[in-house]
Amino acid sequence: MLKSARKQGQAHKDAEGRMPLVEHLRELRNRLMKSVLAILVITVVAAFFYKNLIDFMLKPMLDSVGCTNGVVSQRNGRPCADMTVNGLIAPFSIALKVSLTAGVVLSAPVWLYQLWAFVAPGLHSHEKKYAIGFVGAGAPLFAAGAILAYKILPQTAMILLEFTPENARNLLPVDDYLDLVTRMVVVFGLAFELPLLLILLNFTGVLTAKRLASWWRIMVLGITIFAAFATPTGDPLTMMSLAAPIIALYFLALGLCLINDRRRKRRNPDADLDDDEASALDLTPVPIGAVESAPAPSALPAQDDGGRERINGYDDVT
Repeated sequence: MLKSARKQGQAHKDAEGRMPLVEHLRELRNRLMKSVLAILVITVVAAFFYKNLIDFMLKPMLDSVGCTNGVVSQRNGRPCADMTVNGLIAPFSIALKVSLTAGVVLSAPVWLYQLWAFVAPGLHSHEKKYAIGFVGAGAPLFAAGAILAYKILPQTAMILLEFTPENARNLLPVDDYLDLVTRMVVVFGLAFELPLLLILLNFTGVLTAKRLASWWRIMVLGITIFAAFATPTGDPLTMMSLAAPIIALYFLALGLCLINDRRRKRRNPDADLDDDEASALDLTPVPIGAVESAPAPSALPAQDDGGRERINGYDDVT
């Protein structure tokens, strides 16, 4: 059932590897099912270690604003925040959320490869070798974004809890905290995939480096606005901790796209032209060589004038 639609529909492909729309939809379905299956398998495995995962995710919060070992106040004298679990079903839902988050993060190499495998047939044979590089760069980028989200959690917690009234104790539901952690990990991880997406669009010929470079002001502004909404605190330091790496990765991706376009242009000078743009024509005059004369017939074929009177050899005045 999960066999690739490209292998099932070999008879429907033409010489250039094209497929009907139905085959593309079937291929997309199979790739999505493989990705979901990988996430589910890792989620089930992570469920056996969910307590260790919860302790790992709670550690930065407890170290920054939590109450441990009987301590009742933070280093700055403010009351500690207590991590609580409310309700009978809450522990199960917490375990499910943590396991699913681990499944999405740890299965990143699988679903990144499935994404590339769906797009790769549109590339030339010499460009498909970048599949390993795509997956090899995508997984560390996603992990880097997730680690960054984990590292800024203590500072985020301290800033948010500064709004707690004096002499009030803050009770932090664990499920709400894990929702925040999950959102930050997934958002930061996907945000770090932006340069890889731009490189993918460039290698498939959808986006040229010249056009990407013309968008740099809009991209920097868009990344900054995105970082302001993605970070829960909205303070400049936390916002720039997300925006600065993505902007740096964007310019790195731009440099790689420029190198790829130059390589492609050396092989095909018209590779960077749009479909409706005419290629340059060489209008330099070239000699046509000696003119060869063609012998004319000595006389026209005899014609029957029907007995008409001829004037100066013609059968009428014209």
